[in-house]
Amino acid sequence: MVMSSPSAEAAQTYYPVAPDVNVNVRSGPGTGYRIVRVLPKGAFVAIFCQKPGESVSGPYGTSNIWDNIGVGEYVSDAYVKTGSDGYVAPRCA
Repeated sequence: MVMSSPSAEAAQTYYPVAPDVNVNVRSGPGTGYRIVRVLPKGAFVAIFCQKPGESVSGPYGTSNIWDNIGVGEYVSDAYVKTGSDGYVAPRCA
């Protein structure tokens, strides 16, 4: 019998994106990367890892931190309410 371990997503913290803003999800850590989708207003995101990239100003200040919210999906930390100006997740490899 194979026992499965609890998924990492089950223990994942979800953070709110800026209210009243449709946030672009990009393929890399900068506005020069293509938009892969747009988060709807009121969305929450799980941050799997973070990496430095282009500095962006948003509702939560100016940051060069980009949050990885899925495979090949990044949003500027300036649009995510993490409660911190620093890293809240491990750095992306």
